[in-house]
Amino acid sequence: MSTPDGQVELEGLLDYLKRNRGFDFTAYKRPSLMRRISMRMAAAGVGSYADYQDYLEVHPAEFPELFNTILINLTGFFRDKPAWDYLAAEIVPAIVGAKGPDEPIRVWSAGCASGEEAYSIAILLAEALGPEAFRARVKIYATDVDDEALAQARQGSYPATLVDDMPAAYRETYFEPADDRRVFRRDLRRSIIFGRNDLVQDAPISRIDLLICRNTLMYFHAEAQVRILTHFHFAMVDGGYLFLGKGEMLLTHADLFTPVNLRRRVFTKARRALSRERLSLLAHGNAGPAPGENLGINNALLLGQTFAAAPTAEVLVDARGRLMLANDAARTLLGLGVRDLGQPIQDLELSYRPLELRGPIEQAYAEQRLVLTRNVEWRAADGSVRSLDVQVMPLFDERNRPLGATVTYIDMTRERRLAEDLQHSRQDLETAYEELQSTIEELETTNEELQSTNEELETTNEELQSTNEELETMNEELQSANEELETVNKELRVRGDALDRTNAYLESILAAVKMGVAVVGQDNTVQLWNAEATNLWGVRVDEVRGQHFLNLDIGLPVEQLSRPIRAILAGETTVFETLLDAVNRRGRSIRCDVSCTPLVGSDGRVQGTVVLMEERRVAEG
Repeated sequence: MSTPDGQVELEGLLDYLKRNRGFDFTAYKRPSLMRRISMRMAAAGVGSYADYQDYLEVHPAEFPELFNTILINLTGFFRDKPAWDYLAAEIVPAIVGAKGPDEPIRVWSAGCASGEEAYSIAILLAEALGPEAFRARVKIYATDVDDEALAQARQGSYPATLVDDMPAAYRETYFEPADDRRVFRRDLRRSIIFGRNDLVQDAPISRIDLLICRNTLMYFHAEAQVRILTHFHFAMVDGGYLFLGKGEMLLTHADLFTPVNLRRRVFTKARRALSRERLSLLAHGNAGPAPGENLGINNALLLGQTFAAAPTAEVLVDARGRLMLANDAARTLLGLGVRDLGQPIQDLELSYRPLELRGPIEQAYAEQRLVLTRNVEWRAADGSVRSLDVQVMPLFDERNRPLGATVTYIDMTRERRLAEDLQHSRQDLETAYEELQSTIEELETTNEELQSTNEELETTNEELQSTNEELETMNEELQSANEELETVNKELRVRGDALDRTNAYLESILAAVKMGVAVVGQDNTVQLWNAEATNLWGVRVDEVRGQHFLNLDIGLPVEQLSRPIRAILAGETTVFETLLDAVNRRGRSIRCDVSCTPLVGSDGRVQGTVVLMEERRVAEG
C-alpha cells in the first residue's frame, strides 16, 4: 500500500469519507491510518484502498466499524495514575486557590472518547470544592469527533470491573450501582457537557482554566498539531494549565506553552502574548523562529527542565571543573551517584573514563565551539562493549565568559555496527558531515550560526517527538487489540462454562437412564457411551469413543445394525427396533432389545444415530 498508486488511493478514500460521512482524517498521521484501515480491509477481504471504498459504498454498516477502528478510544479512569496524583496534589489546588470564592472554573477535556477522563477531573474538583460548590462553579466541556463514544459518555454508565479499579472512596462517593454497572452521580453529571468538536477545524472553547488532551495530539501530523496547539493557546486563560499524555512533550512550542512538570506532561500557557505575525505563521504550521528573534532563554529553560528525562547520557561541568548535574541516563551509564555532584571531576573516574575530559573541555573553551570525540570504547557494567561519541559544548554568558560545559555521551554502537556493512555510503556521509562541520565552524562567531543551531535542535526535537508519538500510537493500538482479545476470551470462558454445565447435565441424565446408550456419528464412530452400556458389555467409554461402532466386539451382533443405521442416516426411516441374541460382559447369553433413532441437529439435519440397548428380562414362573 506504500506505492504511489496506493497513496493516491488512500487519499481518495480519505476524501470519500470526508465528503460522505463528515469525518476528516486528512490531518492524521499516515502510518497510523494505514495500519488501522488495513485491519478493516483484511476483515472485509479486500486488497486495495480503491476496492475498500467500493466495499463501503455497498456495505454502509462497515462505516461504524471503520471509525471505531481508526478512533481507538483507549482511555480509563485516572489513566497513568502518577500524573493524575500530581494533578490532584498540585494543579487542582493551584486552580482553586487562584479563583475567588464565587468565580467559575472551566475545564475542557478534548478527545474525551467515552468520558472516563472527564469524570476523573470532575471527581478531583468535587473533592477540592465539595459537591455543592462544584455544582455551582464548575463547567467541564468534554468533546470528541466520535458520536458513538459521546453517546456512551453522556450516560455515565460503566462496567463495574472498570470502576472497581479506582480508590474505594471515589467509587462509593461518586458512583451508584446498577446491576453489573456503575453510574456516575446524576447531580454532578449535569456540570459535564458532552459535544462534538473537530480539533483541527472547529473553533475552540474559550476561558479554559484546565485543558486535558491526553494522547490525542500524537495521532496528527506536525502541521495539524501546530494548528491545534494554537487553538488551545487561544482557548486558555493566562496561567491556565494544559495536561497532555505521556507520549506528548511540546519541546518545540516554547512560545505557546512552558512546562510546569515535564515528567507529568503538565504545561502552562506562555504569558508573553503572540504577535499577529507570529500567530499567522503558527496557523500555517511554521513554528520556527522569526529572523532576529532570540529564543535562547526559552530554549535554556526547556532544556533545563527536560535534562533529567533526556534519553542520552549528559553531564554538566561548571567553569571550575566541578560536576554540577548528571541526568538519569548518565548516572546509569557512568555509575554516578548523588554524592558525586559538586565534586571536582579530577577526583572522579569520570575525568578519565571513558575519555580524558580535561583536554576536550579546555579546547572547547579556547575555540568557543563544540568539540566531538568519536569512537570512544566503553565497557559497560554488564560486560558489553559500547562505542560512544563524546561531545563537549561550552557555555558562555552575555560577556562571552565561560559558565561551564555540557558533556554528552552518545551511544553509537548499533549505528557503527551497521556502518561496517555500508562502507561506501559511510564515506559519502562522512564527507558530507565534514563539509557541514566546516560550514558550522566558519559561522560559529556570528549570531546567524547560533540561530541555525537552535533551528537544528528544534528540528531534532520535532523528529524525536514524532518518533515518540508514533511509538505511543502503536502502543495504544496494541492495548486496544489486547482489550478486544480479553473481551473475546471472557465470552469464550462464559461459553465454555455453559458447555461444561450442559455436558455435566447430559452425563447425569445418561447415568440415570437404566439402559445402554450409544451415540453414533455420521461416520459410524462412537461419540457417547453411557455407564449402563459399560455395565452391559464390559467395555469402558475411553475404549470405544472414536471407534467404528460396527467393528466393535462387545457380544452384540452389531453387523446386523448396519443396514438400519444407514437407513436412519439417509433419512429413510425414523425408528428401528429389533431383538437380538447377545452375550453380556459375564459371558451369559441374553436376549437384547435394540432400538435405533436419528439424532437431529438444530438445523433439522440428521447428525447421527442413538442406539438404545436393554436386556430383556424373562418373566419367572
